[in-house]
Amino acid sequence: MNNIDRKKIIKQAIITLNKGGVILYPTDTIWGIGCDANNTSAINKIYKIKNRDKNKPLIILINDKNLLLNYVKSIPKAAEKIIDKHQMPTTIIYDNPINLPDVLTYNNTIGVRVIKDHPINMLLNEFKKPITSTSANITSHKMPLSFQSIDRNIKNHVDYIFPENFSETKSINKSSRIIKINQSANIEVIRE
Repeated sequence: MNNIDRKKIIKQAIITLNKGGVILYPTDTIWGIGCDANNTSAINKIYKIKNRDKNKPLIILINDKNLLLNYVKSIPKAAEKIIDKHQMPTTIIYDNPINLPDVLTYNNTIGVRVIKDHPINMLLNEFKKPITSTSANITSHKMPLSFQSIDRNIKNHVDYIFPENFSETKSINKSSRIIKINQSANIEVIRE
């Protein structure tokens, strides 16, 4: 793994998250900025770093679909099928979030992506809580497709940065697909 100790990196990231810090990390899609999904001040810090309007929601990442019912009242069957069968990273917007701060929810919804086979699952598994995720760019700037393309202002304002080679080549360098599924199983594609 090119001389980096993933366990040590995860440990430092968890220390940062537990102190209310913001991390810059590779997701299964692109580089993201994240924090403890239950820490309102850390979430507000992300909005400030990105210069992002609070009407533009953040999503949360979890590593196991069985954790979903900790954060949403119900899971439509169509969502379960997509999580189980779809290979492309897909963020699903659910109605009626629970156990999350108001600043993280939007119009009584929350976007959740269950991360499948990716090194960031080590963090999610050890942290035992969801983390927020948003692209590592200033609002209205291009999304970074590599570590090198992340704006210096982002790097200077987060509290911990994962090494560039943490995930090797497992990110797809494209934002996730976003869909909304209501209780009637109607699927609306927000972003393909």
